Amino acid sequence: MRPQKALDKEVISGLTKVFSSKGYEGASLQDLATAASLKKASLYHRFPNGKKEMADAVLAHLQAWVQENVFDILNDTHTKPEVRLKTAIENIGVLYDGGNRTCIFRALSMEAGMELFGQQIEDGMKVWIAVFEKIGLELKLSPKQAKEYALQTLIDIQGSLILARGLGNTGIFEKTLMNISNRYLK
Repeated sequence: MRPQKALDKEVISGLTKVFSSKGYEGASLQDLATAASLKKASLYHRFPNGKKEMADAVLAHLQAWVQENVFDILNDTHTKPEVRLKTAIENIGVLYDGGNRTCIFRALSMEAGMELFGQQIEDGMKVWIAVFEKIGLELKLSPKQAKEYALQTLIDIQGSLILARGLGNTGIFEKTLMNISNRYLK
């Protein structure tokens, strides 16, 4: 028998793929069970509150990953801000698999998902903006410029993910990440 922790990662990974590709409304319980390599009954055993609890688990998992691999790095004052920015940008590339993966915020902000997860999505976006604004200030941008860059960073990431998927060209996302880095470090 496999260790529970490894199985949990596989379950969350499978659920993430379904929610990212189909959104909350489009994700059927059969899709979720199949992606998690579980039977529906086993999925309900793990998530007795159903699909909402599954999506909450996905959001919590991704939030923890982003906190550790992006936000904590950007906030680590023991490392030069230029290094932190480059490392965080590289990790964003990993998070979105070089532009192959859809953002969970986009996927869950459609239809009923916004009613259910709107506050989590808003809070998450505010944190993204705040940490990029802070790194901008550390890189000696004016407060106004740091705020504008931070907002544009989130717009660029989200927009390039949509374009990369829609046009089948992950180079768009990769170039966008490079442009974000260059914008801050020019």
